[in-house]
Amino acid sequence: MSIISVKNLEKKYGDTVILQNVSVDIEKGEVVSIIGPSGTGKSTLLRAINFLDPPTDGEVFFDGEKIAKKNMDATRRRMGMVFQSFGLFSHMDVMSNLTAGPIKLLNMPKDEAEEKASVLLKTVGLSARSQFFPRQLSGGQKQRVAIARCLAMSPEVILFDEPTSALDPTMVSEVMAVMRSLAKSGMTMMVVTHEMDFARDVSSRVLYMDEGGIYEQGSPQEIFTQPKKTKTQAFIYNIHSYSYEVAGHNFDYVEMLSGIENFCFRNAMEKKIANKLQLLAEEMVINIVTPKYGACSLNLNFSEKLNTYGLSVSYKGKNSNALEISGDDLAVTMVRGNAKEIRHEYAEGMNIITLGL
Repeated sequence: MSIISVKNLEKKYGDTVILQNVSVDIEKGEVVSIIGPSGTGKSTLLRAINFLDPPTDGEVFFDGEKIAKKNMDATRRRMGMVFQSFGLFSHMDVMSNLTAGPIKLLNMPKDEAEEKASVLLKTVGLSARSQFFPRQLSGGQKQRVAIARCLAMSPEVILFDEPTSALDPTMVSEVMAVMRSLAKSGMTMMVVTHEMDFARDVSSRVLYMDEGGIYEQGSPQEIFTQPKKTKTQAFIYNIHSYSYEVAGHNFDYVEMLSGIENFCFRNAMEKKIANKLQLLAEEMVINIVTPKYGACSLNLNFSEKLNTYGLSVSYKGKNSNALEISGDDLAVTMVRGNAKEIRHEYAEGMNIITLGL
């Protein structure tokens, strides 16, 4: 039985139809990413599912039971939601934000609620911030607190409404790392997102929304490499990213550099930016990462809206920054001299070095 089942859902505001005839089933343990242009009803769908904004027509079932006014509150306790605007109580510190719900709604003893909150704060990397107020936190920290607060209610499903859209680009990765960890733990998740790497790499299924409903759906492989419908194709092919898998030391570096050149050409990048991306890719992959770690993955991304460029290289191994242990001092100097920002992250056996231009 599906944990969530939506049947012929409709949502109108006056005469304006936002959603029409939307039907979808979500299975336990699925991570379903919802993508599409702005204004196509993605957030409205989530809010209608948990009745924060009740549907005009249609039915929503949670664990086989139809959601209605009589069981709405009980259902929401089992179906958490994380908003793009954090939604923390500004007059409460972090610990109080996490314990208020379990104490008042679940009748959990205060010491038990605080013990659970401490574990969750450790999980999201914020143990040292338990006595801080929201105004003392960065955007990324606030969103991690919001996720921990949601988890404090022990939900069976979490709905994420563009959880990184209000964040500075430098803070997105810390929130996405927590969400990736949740996905691996088996949490059922519906995620409205513009983070295409997450939708492609973590999702079990992707829903593309347009024309007032689910226009196309399928596995990440199907949606991102073989979309069938015209609008899905137009949306997917407009994503400014390029990935290349390096199998080992003897990979085809000409193919990789040609792919980067084509990516830069398609996105009409300035010559100096294209040259920098090629240089950084060559130094990172050929001279710094593969000599020690062998296989790795290269990813380039370009945000037209923010006019930012990024390059990341991921590789398996112990927690180690390849830039700091590389024996090629010239390559390291070239990288550090051409990247405005350098970040190293490590999670579950995978290192990621991200360079910002």
